Amino acid sequence: MTDSAAFDPRGFAVHTAPVGLADDGRDDFTVLTSTEPAVVSAVFTRSLFAGPSVVLSRAAVRDRSARGVVVLARNANVATGSEGERNAREVRDTVARAVGVAEDELLIASTGVIGRQYPMESIRDHVKTLTAPEPGHDGFQRAARAIMTTDTRPKVARARVGDAVITGIAKGVGMMEPDMATLLTFFATDARLDPEEQDRIFRRVMDRTFNAVSIDTDTSTSDTAALFANGLAGDVDPAEFENALYEVALTLVKDIASDGEGASKLIEVQVSGARDTAQAKRVGKAVVNSPLVKTAVHGGDPNWGRVAMAIGKCSDDTDIDQDKVAIRFGEVTVYPPGRPGAQDEDAVRAAVADEMRGDHVVIGIDLAVADGAFTVYGCDLTEGYVRLNADYST
Repeated sequence: MTDSAAFDPRGFAVHTAPVGLADDGRDDFTVLTSTEPAVVSAVFTRSLFAGPSVVLSRAAVRDRSARGVVVLARNANVATGSEGERNAREVRDTVARAVGVAEDELLIASTGVIGRQYPMESIRDHVKTLTAPEPGHDGFQRAARAIMTTDTRPKVARARVGDAVITGIAKGVGMMEPDMATLLTFFATDARLDPEEQDRIFRRVMDRTFNAVSIDTDTSTSDTAALFANGLAGDVDPAEFENALYEVALTLVKDIASDGEGASKLIEVQVSGARDTAQAKRVGKAVVNSPLVKTAVHGGDPNWGRVAMAIGKCSDDTDIDQDKVAIRFGEVTVYPPGRPGAQDEDAVRAAVADEMRGDHVVIGIDLAVADGAFTVYGCDLTEGYVRLNADYST
């Protein structure tokens, strides 16, 4: 893993600019393109209120070929009716023509406030001046910043695989309970893979990373995740590529979870001993999404019983036996309390409180059913989350 922009993949160019989607003057419009034809793999939100950007992009990736994406930040263009649909198509098509790619080879993504129309006049004025961007050393860093909404920092990660490089960017700190994707995240690589193999790899990695993060149980209407591979570095070993893509995605996921709206701590819930992966994921989500667990972690309150409560909410999982379950914070086992050599209650609470003082709290759960396992990521629930979302559109 490397954070150096000198290792970005060959053949990708980025343009960013402010087009008035918000009133603070920062870049809010991004175009990421490959100078060469690219194979694309993508997954999207399954929200019934998916925006027109998602609809257009779903259609664009059906043939597994795309040259890039245009991203508009701070305006979701969701629940905007036929006008919003026309505007999304106009933005996508005019940007594609300006940068010299086919209209159906450009994805579009939007994120931000729901129910507002694009400021089309300012967008049109900017697109009139737009030309194909040139590759540059800071392009991905600029893109990561320009796609932010309430993020406090840009999120970029990179890795090498053979002669190729994978660079990923992401935004997202709230309204995140993934369903086949989450938030906005884009990966670019100069590796070459079989398109079918690439798609399988991408979906497996998304399931293990971005589908494992949850901030507040709310599913975005705009979730988009895409991987563009232009092949300029030649063939790579698929297994090595999958490992590298996983490391890049996991780095972004942890950065997202720790930057959750108002967050002060990253919560990692490691579930083992489950009937299968699905059960492990379900139990982990029940814990990481519990407001009582989140607030306990925020306050450093060693009330580990809230974890037991959250597991118990999975009432359809009747093969979970509370007498066999084990719960730990870090390396401190808190349940069952009557195991040989167990510390007394005060000592356990003190040890758990110590584990909760850091900015990364690990909760381990062994269900003792079978060998299924999954790890999920989230964050604590703070006063800052309430304040930010109470004033989000004002």
